[in-house]
Amino acid sequence: MVRQNVYDDEGFFTGYQQLRATRSGLNEALEQPALRALLPDVVGARVVDLGCGDGSLARALTEAGAASVLGVDPSARMLALARARTEDPRVRYEQLFAEDLRLPDASVDLVVSSLALHYIQDLAGLLVRIASWLRPGGSLVASMEHPVVTAAPGRSSEDGWVVADYAEEGVRHTRWYTDDVIKFHRTTGTVVGALLQAGLVLTALDEPAPTPAAVKERVDLQVHRDRPALLLVRAERP
Repeated sequence: MVRQNVYDDEGFFTGYQQLRATRSGLNEALEQPALRALLPDVVGARVVDLGCGDGSLARALTEAGAASVLGVDPSARMLALARARTEDPRVRYEQLFAEDLRLPDASVDLVVSSLALHYIQDLAGLLVRIASWLRPGGSLVASMEHPVVTAAPGRSSEDGWVVADYAEEGVRHTRWYTDDVIKFHRTTGTVVGALLQAGLVLTALDEPAPTPAAVKERVDLQVHRDRPALLLVRAERP
């Protein structure tokens, strides 16, 4: 199985932290508002955050009333930030790849994942385990890079974004702050099919785009109106 802990690469980590500090990426502008809009009421909920990073979402969930949040991430650097920034005892962190997490059946009310699932090779297997962790009526809310982006990462031209090799699913190698960042491309149909095969019921699917007003403030966001950058899903265990 192909795995990569790129967030512990010093060059990548430095570049990524600068991106977040300057709020110049998609997290604050597009992804987090769209993800949080899909969240159910979390008051009293037991939550798992897969790919928790610096713990910002975990902290927001406890502030919203979650009973407990388990943040899971393979990066020691990101978890060091998370622990330093978290004081609430309802939040705890474990250094693990999402694929290695094991939890009791029907022990969780909500699983969230922010921009992490495109790093998972065996997404179908992970979704089966997530479905088993959820109590009946529990939810998965996740964001990932949109398949039109992962299909041909970084390909653009003067005429716009180039979508190529969309039907060829599998590993993709790209450069983002460091060489050979590994992601996994799968079609939208494959993502939805894997959710259904895991026994989950799809209740929302979103491809958020910046508003024209947002583009006026940040011209770099225009490309995300030309083609979707993100795919978000909400699914429930019956």
